[in-house]
Amino acid sequence: MPSDRPVAALSAADFMAATDRLLTPAELEAALRRVGAERYHMHHPFHRLMNAGGLTRGQMQAWALNRYCYQAAIPRKDAIILSRSDDPAFRREWRKRIVDHDGPADGEHGGEKDGGIKRWLKLAEGVGLDVDRVVSQRYALPATRFAVGAYLDLVASSSMLVAVASSLTELFSPIAIGERVPAMLARYDYITEETLSYFTPRLHQAPRDAEHALALVTAWADTPDKQRDAIGALITKCDILWAMLDALHFAYVEPGLVPPGAFRPAGTD
Repeated sequence: MPSDRPVAALSAADFMAATDRLLTPAELEAALRRVGAERYHMHHPFHRLMNAGGLTRGQMQAWALNRYCYQAAIPRKDAIILSRSDDPAFRREWRKRIVDHDGPADGEHGGEKDGGIKRWLKLAEGVGLDVDRVVSQRYALPATRFAVGAYLDLVASSSMLVAVASSLTELFSPIAIGERVPAMLARYDYITEETLSYFTPRLHQAPRDAEHALALVTAWADTPDKQRDAIGALITKCDILWAMLDALHFAYVEPGLVPPGAFRPAGTD
């Protein structure tokens, strides 16, 4: 390991080439958390601009509309993972993720009344978007659609270890939510707590899901190669989320070049 530094002190890139030895579960967890500390999209300039109150309503609308493509794909992603497992216990636990986003069936007890997709549409409506336009996904940026497709391809074509490890961005989402919600409520007068109702359940759903996935990853990644696969999967997922914000920033902030056919805020050419 370069300079004999502990795993937590290495960059994710350095770690990938650092050692061939098998890490302890604690060391592997530290390496995974290091990925989030470096690469989670809460560090992106677009996200920082949002938290600082620096986005126009049109830019906020562009974010909500494009992010919906990702939100709508989450239960599809989880259904792919669920379908690949022969373990009933795994399927029962993983199924909770689909219910969280699609919402419970009529008469089904437990959980929230509405799923995450419906609550995200409430957010989109709250920032002034037409819900049907959002649901159509026709006005999303090309890069958004490619990024979401890449994520679905990743979980469908890779090992189960990689598919599950890619979900570990949920380790970091409560931190982002803890920053985002109070910042948006304080700095955007048209946004209310009801608008942001999507995020409230995620504060307990994401840690629950992350704990389950982390336990699986640290158990399944029982060789150095598998451990590198797990870390690489999380890096790839962070890159996908980062690329989505890169596209938003390019189209709607700087230089402000909106692709043909993509959403254009009111009042723009």
